[in-house]
Amino acid sequence: MAVQLRKLDEQVVVITGATSGIGLTTARMAAEGGAKLVLAARSADALDQLASELRRTGTQVATVAADVGKPDDVERIGQAAMQRFGRIDTWINNAGVSIFGRNEDIPVEDMQRLFQTNYWGVVHGSLEAVRHMKTRGGGAIINLGSELSDHSIPLQGIYAASKHAVKAFTDSLRMELEKDGAPISVTLVKPAGIETMFVPHARNYMDKEPALPAPVYAPELAARSILYAAQHPKRDVFVGGAAKALSAASFAVPGLLERYLRATMFKQQKARSASAPNRQDALYAPDPRLELRQRQDNGKAVAEQCAYTAASLRTDKVLPLLVGGAALFGAWKLARRPGLRGA
Repeated sequence: MAVQLRKLDEQVVVITGATSGIGLTTARMAAEGGAKLVLAARSADALDQLASELRRTGTQVATVAADVGKPDDVERIGQAAMQRFGRIDTWINNAGVSIFGRNEDIPVEDMQRLFQTNYWGVVHGSLEAVRHMKTRGGGAIINLGSELSDHSIPLQGIYAASKHAVKAFTDSLRMELEKDGAPISVTLVKPAGIETMFVPHARNYMDKEPALPAPVYAPELAARSILYAAQHPKRDVFVGGAAKALSAASFAVPGLLERYLRATMFKQQKARSASAPNRQDALYAPDPRLELRQRQDNGKAVAEQCAYTAASLRTDKVLPLLVGGAALFGAWKLARRPGLRGA
């Protein structure tokens, strides 16, 4: 059945991971669009500050200090939305964190903790949203995957694994809801590298500070894509043409793509500076220094616009095929480089 979604200024929107990066950008943009907001994150202080900021502009906001890896906490998010606003129109599962390092160097406990947030947080949030939406007219569930939902890279293996799992769960949930005829849109958003607090939040097991490989895109691109999907049913959304190109290459020429990634990603994910001996991160608890910041602002070039993303939100066939063809051409060009033939 066709899913009808409300306009943003008529919606109640739940956002997890709302106090930093894409979540924070989306919260501010949704507030500008007139939505009522239910914001969740682990830091109660940061949530209070953000709520005060948004209420000064007239936005109605409820906040819930919650760890999305805990099902009871996620249930409290749903309860808060129902008690304050009586329904949920869009639920955005955004909370996430990464770990940089070789798989053999990362403790299993850290891997499990990452999955608690990145994967189980999406599962808990999605099922809580379904529980409320099924009996109250439907809505949109938007899960944050990654360009690494479709392929992997070295030095972020466990993060990529979690995003593969998010994709599998999201696709399965969509099919089940469609079989039931439930009026719920389920979207997987797959951003390329986004200039957020992603790197400072990440745990690091490398000798150098982590870095995001270019190209890196503005968080506003991701937020606009998310809020478009909140109003227009979409199956998948790639944020950044690079995400689509690498995804297309992973299906068409996976071996060649792996050779390219093996030759480039070990260097591009390491900054020049040595890793700090007492480096803090947000794997197990929020870092107050990193809250309420949309961007890392490290001086590197950031793509503020992306013609592919803007156009792909309004077409499902022609442009993705063109980009896929461009990716194949790029892979063919890479294959002709002597350095990669022996990589």
